[in-house]
Amino acid sequence: MGVATGQSMLARMAAEPARPQWVRRRPDAHWLVVATVCVGAFMGQLDASIVTVAFPTLQREFHAGVGAVEWVALSYLLAQVCAVTAVGRFADMAGRKLLYTYGFGVFTVASVACGLAPNLLALDGLRVLQALGAAMLQANSVALIATAMPREKLGRGIGVQGAAQALGLALGPTVGGLLIPLGGWQLIFFVNAPAGVVGVLLGWFFLPRSRHLQQRTRFDWRGLAAFVPAVGGVLAALSLGRDQGFGSPLVLSLAGVGLVGWVLFVAQERRSGDPMVDLRLFSRVPFTAGVTSGFLSHAVLFGALFVTPFLFEGGLGLSPGISGLVLTALPAALGLSAPLAGRLADRVGPRPLTVTGMLLAGLGLVAIAVSHEDIGVVAGELALIGLGLGMFTPPNNAAIMASAPPEQSGTAGGLLNMTRGLGTAMGVALSGVVFGWGQAHAAGSPGVRDGAAATVVVLAALAVLAAVLAALRKPTRIHDPLAGAQ
Repeated sequence: MGVATGQSMLARMAAEPARPQWVRRRPDAHWLVVATVCVGAFMGQLDASIVTVAFPTLQREFHAGVGAVEWVALSYLLAQVCAVTAVGRFADMAGRKLLYTYGFGVFTVASVACGLAPNLLALDGLRVLQALGAAMLQANSVALIATAMPREKLGRGIGVQGAAQALGLALGPTVGGLLIPLGGWQLIFFVNAPAGVVGVLLGWFFLPRSRHLQQRTRFDWRGLAAFVPAVGGVLAALSLGRDQGFGSPLVLSLAGVGLVGWVLFVAQERRSGDPMVDLRLFSRVPFTAGVTSGFLSHAVLFGALFVTPFLFEGGLGLSPGISGLVLTALPAALGLSAPLAGRLADRVGPRPLTVTGMLLAGLGLVAIAVSHEDIGVVAGELALIGLGLGMFTPPNNAAIMASAPPEQSGTAGGLLNMTRGLGTAMGVALSGVVFGWGQAHAAGSPGVRDGAAATVVVLAALAVLAAVLAALRKPTRIHDPLAGAQ
């Protein structure tokens, strides 16, 4: 009797509940889906940026070095990038609403546990659990919008979600700076609890049951076993190479592990009957061009966010508070332009917006290299970069999702979010290398301005390359039935 009751309870927990009738009957029910997803998008990005302001506090509280404190962020990034594609694949079979709602629960519980962590090692482990919850949110967010929104409004919906992400990214340092003096570093994790409860309730009532699910098959555990060291090795090498040198034995070993992991992963996915990642997605030009250019756009974004504080504080003598305020111009412009770009993409298609957006971002970066003496001018240049990235991101994300079959929306969304994490790591690592090289070869001392100028020029080149890749798409609209067949 007890076993049967337990099995019945598990079956109910594994079944996606239908939305109430009053929700299904609403003509704007798809916008309730977007609003629900935006809660997770905002909190995920807020949590990604809010922790950076706590590093000095954590260093003092736990009497640790900078390298040890950095793993509070690195453990989260590694776990999230490694898990997000696998979670997306599983959501295509089990249900996207189910994974999203339970993901919010995992994220919330892990956040509270992070605030109670007694030491850095425990905090790192709990950040891995928190990242798993965030991966369950992010792998399904764009897929839920793509399956709920009418095709002619898809760009607009993803644009709103992009604005929520940008707003969370922009407010993270400010909110963290206010919370830490009030309640210590623990408060930056506890703040996720009320938002998490709201997110779970909204997901349970407003998200539709999944459609176009793939047939349940045996999960590709071998693919996942190769994928984790492939991504983890590369990210760890990029993160540690800046401090220990890219020629150090540790970094070379990690890079070797990553390379071997990628070779094994591709070989496994090609021969697997039910692969974790269907590599046939990359035979679609819009998908491959979108994913690759999206990877470069995140490298540009986080590379700029990494190097400009050094320019402000070390090169222009600004205080951290003023530097953070000026830096907000970039994500603020991104957040304002993203929903407008999403709406416009529904009318003109993704190609003109993505190409123009990355060219504008490249122009803003070159402008910083040429003119960075006046802080007002630099704020305008950062806003131009944010405007370009805001024009690029929603149309590009919408084009990626539109080019994937409906039954593979979760997998496509997972790959999209994986490239975000890889692009973030690449942007920070590459910017650190170029910045150090520029300082070392500067004519004067300490060479901060020369290092920053060299870095933004390299980032500008990446932006132009992203524009070229975005131009490979044919000039179709997002809801054009031919868009996914190119």
